[in-house]
Amino acid sequence: MTTLTDSIEIKTAPERVFNGLFRVFSSEEDFKRWHKDHVKCQWLRGKPFEAGSILYVEEYLHGGLHKMKFLGTRLEPNRRVEYRLLFPGSIVCPRGSFIMEPKGESCIFTATLSFRMGWIFSAFAKNRVDAVRRHMKEEGENLKKISETDATKLRNPEPRSA
Repeated sequence: MTTLTDSIEIKTAPERVFNGLFRVFSSEEDFKRWHKDHVKCQWLRGKPFEAGSILYVEEYLHGGLHKMKFLGTRLEPNRRVEYRLLFPGSIVCPRGSFIMEPKGESCIFTATLSFRMGWIFSAFAKNRVDAVRRHMKEEGENLKKISETDATKLRNPEPRSA
């Protein structure tokens, strides 16, 4: 199993980071604002992030459009969101999480994705792994902006074409 992790310090309370995360997954407009490669976001079942909820997402990764469904598996408001990808994405990436840890007046936001690939596959898919790492880092930086400012003031970036 290979795990990709990206952490960023956000100068606000974990509750505000959680609310920012909730916002980007509750509105297609805010989802697109979160990252230039995001296309669509829609809750198919349940309330956002609750265990058993299903989220449908479309986004560009490493040059191709990916259509994915996620199942919420664990929710601790203002602290942790865990999910797993549904088939066929679960073949390669079975689970992920968003964690918000208080640090004084700030919050450490950590996104994690676990992949079913050993070092051999990682070596052959290096460009794809690097693209996912870059995407995760950009999402963290953008969530920082969303959480530290009013999301309506953020510029809506132009989507990247395939």
